[in-house]
Amino acid sequence: MPVKSYKPTSPSMRSTTTSTFEELTRDKPEKSLVRGLKSTGGRNNNGRVTVRRRGGGHKRKYRVIDFKRNKVNIEAKVAAIEYDPNRSARIALLHYLDGEKRYILAPLGLNINDRVVTSEEAEAAVGNCISLGNLPLGTEIHNIELQPGKGGQIVRSAGGSAQLMAKEGDFAHVRLPSKEVRLIRLVCRATVGQIGNLDHENRSTGKAGRKRWLGRRPRVRGVAMNPVDHPMGGGEGKSSGGRHPCSPWGQPSKGFRTRKKGKQSDRYIIKRRGRK
Repeated sequence: MPVKSYKPTSPSMRSTTTSTFEELTRDKPEKSLVRGLKSTGGRNNNGRVTVRRRGGGHKRKYRVIDFKRNKVNIEAKVAAIEYDPNRSARIALLHYLDGEKRYILAPLGLNINDRVVTSEEAEAAVGNCISLGNLPLGTEIHNIELQPGKGGQIVRSAGGSAQLMAKEGDFAHVRLPSKEVRLIRLVCRATVGQIGNLDHENRSTGKAGRKRWLGRRPRVRGVAMNPVDHPMGGGEGKSSGGRHPCSPWGQPSKGFRTRKKGKQSDRYIIKRRGRK
């Protein structure tokens, strides 16, 4: 999955890099696992913008991903590795022995014709889905459940992996990609391995138009606005803002903690991210 660069035939192509997509084995998705996807443009059901700088973008179709991995003790064969426009990771098409087809996130090292299974007796091989209580310590995992049976909720982007550090009582100590150490119940399931497409973070967009293809509109700096539009706007000539950076509604945007105190999940966090 290396990164491909281009001849500088234009200023944008000089700095553009893309994935080579050499790991993909199929061009079109499985028709039975595709759904329509409507663009919101950042607007809610009242038509008001609730998320700024969203809009446009290339038309996409949603691939239904099996985050729950709830077909227990039924082996599946990897039929294809595909591209998914809705996420940074690649997806793998599984053909189960009973004839059903499902998509999962494609971990690093998973190849065509490999066999994967969801089982408590399965070995800790790449692609297998096992509860944390039956995994050996030090195992790299992804697509981790926070509540049993709800499906994987964390560690789902390209290159992501967590590590099983310890087991204590009914809980496992899991170190997340952010270096946060968190308690997760031993009965929760996770998939073995690191998610593929490691070079996703090394790509260079190259031009503004490529951001528009992703549905991301331009971002205007607060200091370039008028005082009626932003707290940092206005001033004679070019101004540096005159106050600490903040949102249009006055909330500090650098170093200000927004996490609510007394949150229920605080008791499951052993070590916070970013702290030594």
